[in-house]
Amino acid sequence: MTSWAEQVRETRWSGRLNTVQYMREAVFFDGDRVRAQHTRFWLLLLLASAIATAGVVADSTATVIGAMIVAPLMRPIQGTMLATVLGDHRNLLRSVALMLAGAAAAVAVGFVLGLLVVQPVVAETNAQVAGRVSPGLVDLFAALAVGAVGSVALIRSDISDTLPGVAIAISLVPPLVVVGLTLESGEPAQALGALLLFLTNVAAILATGALVMGIFGYSRLRLEASDDKEAERRRRARTYMTMAALVLVVSGPLTYSTAHAIENNSRIGKIRTYVDQAAADSKWTIVSVTARENNMVHVLIKGTPPLPDVSAVYADMAASGLDVDSIILEFVPSYTFDSNGARDSF
Repeated sequence: MTSWAEQVRETRWSGRLNTVQYMREAVFFDGDRVRAQHTRFWLLLLLASAIATAGVVADSTATVIGAMIVAPLMRPIQGTMLATVLGDHRNLLRSVALMLAGAAAAVAVGFVLGLLVVQPVVAETNAQVAGRVSPGLVDLFAALAVGAVGSVALIRSDISDTLPGVAIAISLVPPLVVVGLTLESGEPAQALGALLLFLTNVAAILATGALVMGIFGYSRLRLEASDDKEAERRRRARTYMTMAALVLVVSGPLTYSTAHAIENNSRIGKIRTYVDQAAADSKWTIVSVTARENNMVHVLIKGTPPLPDVSAVYADMAASGLDVDSIILEFVPSYTFDSNGARDSF
């Protein structure tokens, strides 16, 4: 006679197998309709890449969000995670290949459409690009949280309505088209930054997905079905170590990027303070302070003559420890006129 505990275990086993089947159908490109699944994936991916490129070029946040909702790239990434947890090598290879091919296609779309844009699409002139070429640790923390939500939504069909929000929160296609746009504009360093953001999100989805699967007990399905329990435990340990290593790999450059951004913000704040002090009794006003390549900082100042004591500004900045050789002060005379010909300062 079957004991109550055995009945509970059998019920849980059956329930998990049913959920696994649901998840497999949701993320794997497999079964009788595999051709239709591939057609849908590539159609949506190319359209999402085109929409994201247009949104980035036009600096339209709403358009970029629309591309995030349409983009289907989350599916092969979650498929990679699920196949790793379940030990499904065939679907693992399929998902990884589709993820890489999809990423390359999105980059290509960004590059090709960038050829049609007259002006370079770079961080200095476009806020959408600037927000994606310098990822930091905050982006990793956000990606880990969003990856966890996406995995829970995959397991729990009753909360799958959160998936559109996950698609918006996790940045996949927009960084890839930014890679293409910045490569076409001759900015490989910015392209690497956008690629790092994409890899950060992928690593977060894989790592938190494996963790969530473990918490819900799905990683034990292989162990319970295996004849060699010890070997399966070692495989499961290697899976978690691999996911943790992915997060650590992206954490290094993200930490450097965060530290560099903090240092840059501090330096820009000091520069702004010294220029503001020098221009306090004049008709000059700072318009922008921009960090550029090679650690250069460009300060744009508009107003009317006479100029403030520029040499004194540089002397004060040098005395505070700032590298004045990397600071450019640009003074632009500016006047406004009315219909009577009256002239006022900017």
